[in-house]
Amino acid sequence: MAYLLAVDDEKDIVELISRFAEHEGHTVDTAGSGAEAVRLCQKNEYDLIILDIMMPEMDGFTACKEIRRQKQTPIIMLSALGSEYDKLMGFELGIDDYVVKPFSPRELMARVKAVLARNTAGRPKDEILIQGLRIDTLAREVFVDGVKTELTAKEYELLVFLVRNRGIALTRENILNSVWGYDYFGDDRTVDWQIKLLRGKLGLYRKCIVTLRGTGYRFDEKA
Repeated sequence: MAYLLAVDDEKDIVELISRFAEHEGHTVDTAGSGAEAVRLCQKNEYDLIILDIMMPEMDGFTACKEIRRQKQTPIIMLSALGSEYDKLMGFELGIDDYVVKPFSPRELMARVKAVLARNTAGRPKDEILIQGLRIDTLAREVFVDGVKTELTAKEYELLVFLVRNRGIALTRENILNSVWGYDYFGDDRTVDWQIKLLRGKLGLYRKCIVTLRGTGYRFDEKA
């Protein structure tokens, strides 16, 4: 699913958004101010930001401007004001949707789904997205919950092979022949060693690489 950032100085609201978003299968980071949101966006690659306007330290409008200087991440703006001026200001800054407080969490999730659908419709075919694991096959880069992880060439090739064959039981010999080549003279312990190294770089998604005792491995995105 998607990697979201929920930004609001009211703790109850970010907790509510997080609970409903996680129920939908999303991964959620939270921030209590616009300044904190800007810092997180500099470090992570989010699929969508839910951003409140009225916050201390840096308001939502200013945070939106700062984020837009660097990234075009979709933004849904929250506000208790709901005035035409605030809506127009938000859309002029490039937000994707506007939700007035108090809001229905289910309606907000429907808007999140709609904004993500609009923005992923044009997602490059060279990108594989599984929960918070994103593989850019054009750039040969892998991101874990928005943070780039450094893989060796062989670790990258192994991950792509597993992901493209997800849900399929793969023998060690199959993996060895497909990733290393039929003319490779090593043994299948090479696969086990590389799987161990790869898992160490995938964070929570290490569990998606399931060991099949006596057989090999399977990539299970629901694990």
